[in-house]
Amino acid sequence: MMSLTATDYIAALPQIFLLGMVCVLLMFAVFVKNGRDEVLHYGSLGTLAALAIITGELLRGHSIIAFNGMLIQDAMGDVLMLFAYAITAAIFVYARGYLKDRNLLSGEFYILTLLALLGAMIVIQGYNLITLYMGIELMALSLYTLVALSREDSRASEAAMKFFILGAISSGTLLFGMSLIYGLTGTLNIGILGAKLAATPAPGLGVWIGLGFVVVSMAFELGAVPFHMWVPDVYEGAPSGMAIFVGSVPKLAGFAFFMRLLAEGLGDLHGGWLWLLTALAVGSLFIGAVVAIAQTNIKRMLAYSTINHAGFILLGILAGTAEGYRAAMFYVIAYVIMFAGAFGIIMLLSRAGFDVEKIEDLRGLNERSPWFAFVMLMIMFSMAGAPPFLGFFAKVEVIKAVLDINMTWLAVFSVVMAVIAAFYYLRIVRLMYFDRADPDAPGIIATPDFKLLLSVNGLVLLGLGIFPGGLLALCKAVIGF
Repeated sequence: MMSLTATDYIAALPQIFLLGMVCVLLMFAVFVKNGRDEVLHYGSLGTLAALAIITGELLRGHSIIAFNGMLIQDAMGDVLMLFAYAITAAIFVYARGYLKDRNLLSGEFYILTLLALLGAMIVIQGYNLITLYMGIELMALSLYTLVALSREDSRASEAAMKFFILGAISSGTLLFGMSLIYGLTGTLNIGILGAKLAATPAPGLGVWIGLGFVVVSMAFELGAVPFHMWVPDVYEGAPSGMAIFVGSVPKLAGFAFFMRLLAEGLGDLHGGWLWLLTALAVGSLFIGAVVAIAQTNIKRMLAYSTINHAGFILLGILAGTAEGYRAAMFYVIAYVIMFAGAFGIIMLLSRAGFDVEKIEDLRGLNERSPWFAFVMLMIMFSMAGAPPFLGFFAKVEVIKAVLDINMTWLAVFSVVMAVIAAFYYLRIVRLMYFDRADPDAPGIIATPDFKLLLSVNGLVLLGLGIFPGGLLALCKAVIGF
C-alpha cells in the first residue's frame, strides 16, 4: 500500500489549489446571477496570481519525485507553469471584451480554460505515462468543449468535431503506444523506463514501435506535420477568444511531454528517436513556411505559422544535448508570447458583429492606430526571426544546437524555411504601413487594461530580444542536463 507524506501533497499543491478554486468558481457560476461575470473574471485572475505565488515558493534547484513516482516537482516544470499562468491571465484580459460582444462570456469559458490549464500542469509535472495520459485527456476534453462553446456558430461546431475526432485517434494512439511499452518493459515510470532501456544493449522492435506511437500522439498535440490537419480548421473556426488558448498553453505542455519522455527518460537512446523527430521537424518547417503563403485568412496563416514554429521547437529537442533542450525551452516560451500578442491584435480590431478574418482587414492599421500597428510590427518581426526581437534569438539558439551535432544540412534547411516564412509576416507589415485604411473602418475601442497588456506584450518581445540573456540563463538554470 502506497503511503503518502506531506512532501507528496506539497509537490502537487498548485494542482490541488487550482482544482479547489475551479470547484468554488463553478458553484458560484451556478448559484449567483448578479455580477457573476465580474466575479468570475477577477476570481480567475486572482486564482492565477495565487498559483504563481505558490509555484514561486516551491521553486527550488532540486527535484522531488512524489506520489510514488507519479509526479515530479522540479525547476523546469515550475518555470513552465509560471509562464502558463501568465499567458492564461493575458488570455482572460484579451478575450473578455471580445467574448462579451458575442454573448459568449460565461462561467463555462473560465471554468473550461482553468480545467485545460490544470491538465497542462499535470502533463508538465507528470513522471509516469499514466499521469501524462490523464493530464492530456483532461486538457483535450476541456479544449474540445471550449472550441464548441459558441453553439450557434456552425464553423465552431465543425472545428470542434474535427478536433474531437482527430484527438480521439491521437488518444488511442497514445494509449496503444503506452500499452506496448508497458507490456515489453514492465513499467510506466519514466525514470525506471529510461534505466531499463539504457541497460538493454538493443531494445526490441516492439519498444520502438510503442515509442513511435507515443511520439506520433505528441506530434499531434504540438501540431507537427503530418499530424497538423486540425490546426488550421480549429484556429479559423473557433472564436478568437478560444483559439488563443488552444494555440498557446498546450504547446508548453507538449514541450514538457517530449522532455519528460525523450530527454529525461530515453536520453541514452538518442540515436533511436533522432531521425523520427528529424522527419517531423523537416515536414513542419516546410509545410508551415510554404502553405502559409497561399492563405488569405489571418487565423489560418497563424495556424501554419504555428506548424512552422513547432518544427523549430523540435529542432532543439532532436539535438539531444543540454544546449538543444535549453534552446527548445527558450523557443517555446518565445512562441507563446508572440502567439498571444498576435491574437490579441486580432481581438483588438474585432468588434460586435465583425471578426478580423482576412489579412486585408489589417490594411492601413498605421493610419487608424500608429501605436498598435507598431505593436503588430514587433510581433510579426519577432515571428519572422528578425533582429533585435525575441524570435531572432530563439531561432539562432535552436539552429546553433543543430550545428553542434553536425547536422549542417538541417540547419541550412531551417534557415531557408525561415526566410520563406518571413514573406507572409512582412506582407502584413506592408498592408499596415503602405496601404490605405478603409475610410468606413470604425475606431479602435478597448479597455485600458487590454491596451496596456497588449502594449507590454509587444514591448516584451523587443526587450527580451535586446536583452535575451536573462531568459536564456533561466532556461539553462532549470534544465539540469
